[in-house]
Amino acid sequence: MYCIKKINNDLFWVGGTDRRLALFENHYPIPNGVSYNSYLLLDEKTVLFDTVDRAISDQFLENIEAALKERTLDYIVVNHMEPDHCATLGQLAEKYPQVKIICNAKTVPIIRQFYNFDIDSRTIIVKEGDTFTSGRHTFAFVMAPMVHWPEVMVTYDTTDKILFSADAFGTFGAMNGNLFADEVNFKEEWIKDARRYYSNIVGKYGPSVQTLLKKASGLDIQMICPLHGPVWRSDIAWYIDKYIKWSSYEPEEKSVMIAYGSIYGNTENAANILACLLADRGIRNIAVYDVSSTHPSVIVAESFRCSHLVFASATYNAGIFSNMEHVLTELSAHNLQNRTVALMENGSWAVSAGKKMAEIISGMKNMTVLEQTITIKSSLKENQMAELTAMADAIAASVKGE
Repeated sequence: MYCIKKINNDLFWVGGTDRRLALFENHYPIPNGVSYNSYLLLDEKTVLFDTVDRAISDQFLENIEAALKERTLDYIVVNHMEPDHCATLGQLAEKYPQVKIICNAKTVPIIRQFYNFDIDSRTIIVKEGDTFTSGRHTFAFVMAPMVHWPEVMVTYDTTDKILFSADAFGTFGAMNGNLFADEVNFKEEWIKDARRYYSNIVGKYGPSVQTLLKKASGLDIQMICPLHGPVWRSDIAWYIDKYIKWSSYEPEEKSVMIAYGSIYGNTENAANILACLLADRGIRNIAVYDVSSTHPSVIVAESFRCSHLVFASATYNAGIFSNMEHVLTELSAHNLQNRTVALMENGSWAVSAGKKMAEIISGMKNMTVLEQTITIKSSLKENQMAELTAMADAIAASVKGE
């Protein structure tokens, strides 16, 4: 049976939800599931905006058939060719042999890489500023390369002021009946998944996102239809502001994240003591993570949230504890910048983790490393509490801008 959600008089959500998938892109844990959004317009011509992942193909095809009733599918707009949004494109091309595919020139070779059907005879190539009319609706196309693939574009319905935003403004999380962001407690219950989605999937490409945001600022956007997560029809400016901060690598909060890599618990103990000292100095919303039990995507997301970061690592094989090294390379790969960092290192002999962590951080843009690096020899001693206190004072003063 089908599951269709009405957006307005002639636009329908025909996507689906996957709660069985454990790892998005076989990498990111999604304990709350994920949605794959596709939108069908029933105008004088029928237009489908993107398709879905193969995991929900049966539901998707039933939804389209039910929404079309006796009509055929005239056009498919491909905003993004990643398989979670194009895996059913071939099935639709076979099911609706007359369907035309609207995309930009960079999309065509990627379609050929995934499929063997005759794409050339079906394609309508569009470029920046081109328009297409389906009847009552006119659509303008805006190129968005590297948000987060080179062929990405977004589509703007000039009639109903709707932005079909591809992966921009998406989020992890399954749809639970409610389609619109104002029908759920997004700011409390969804924001962590939204931040983790942005920072890990799109975060590396902040300048490209900024370019798209500048283009979008000239549009009268009354609704955003992303490819993952709820549809936005109110308080849109709040969500756009999040994207402005994230894409400019501006911290959301003046707060501290502490990530530690501990083998026998001694480095963990120092991290916990530092967290308590920071709390005593009025720092709020402190986050502490064990890099061995926390997926790196969570730490990446929290690093986008917090203004100040502390990395505490045991020395391992004369270098950084392996899980901590993974976290730091992930942060570098996601282009994190504009943060203040403090370091703690531990080792029973030849302590070297701090120096090697600093080397990775020095390769990142505009990162300020505080002078108060703490070296622990096996376990924290009472006479080192003054050092830990001094680090807490320095971090707290920096957070407060003193």
